[in-house]
Amino acid sequence: MVAISSLSAEKRESVGKGNSRSLRREGKIPAVIYGAKLEPLSISLNERDLNAEIRKEGFFNRLCNLEVEKEKTLVLPQSITLHPITDKAEHIDFLRVSDDTKVTIEIPVKFENEEECPGIKIGGILNIVRYNIEVSCPASNIPEIFIIDLTGLELGDSIRYSNIKNISEGIAPTIQDRDFIIASVVAPAALVSEEEETSEEEEMTEEEDVDENASKEENPTEKDDKNKDN
Repeated sequence: MVAISSLSAEKRESVGKGNSRSLRREGKIPAVIYGAKLEPLSISLNERDLNAEIRKEGFFNRLCNLEVEKEKTLVLPQSITLHPITDKAEHIDFLRVSDDTKVTIEIPVKFENEEECPGIKIGGILNIVRYNIEVSCPASNIPEIFIIDLTGLELGDSIRYSNIKNISEGIAPTIQDRDFIIASVVAPAALVSEEEETSEEEEMTEEEDVDENASKEENPTEKDDKNKDN
């Protein structure tokens, strides 16, 4: 399961666009903590510290202990607003969580052992349908990643949610009406196109042979002329 990171923050006494711009000029990022039926808490974080966490893989799937005035609050990052040109963080929302909190979250999928996949070895490709899987789970039990083992998969085989191993109790996909496909091993488009062209050429050749034979049967003049000469 995901490790818990730590960040320090300060309370914001005033809010608004003007205050937020002033904070960003000081190298701080405005943020809000909400949830757990408590009043939202406006805070600010050090931009450098926040960026260091954002650069780590799985930021939005990782719980964080936010320390505000020596009081720690367990939170989960929810959304972040980025500058449209610079892509710098401008605002971030955090959700208060506890052991009883259930969250809906997207978990990334990682594929392993392509070298042990017979379908890929003979020229097939991995057609990925879902790079992330949305699940409902306890906040204290968020998977870091779903690993898919490609060992033994042949051309035409599909990987479904039920193929994922070692899913912890309490974790369920939000799609409940079917065992959905995550990826499949398929023939490359170029190979399929080549096979179709070959098939079309063979069909055309067969049709030409049939037409030629039919023409000879319908016009036996050459054979009749030889019989007259004899």
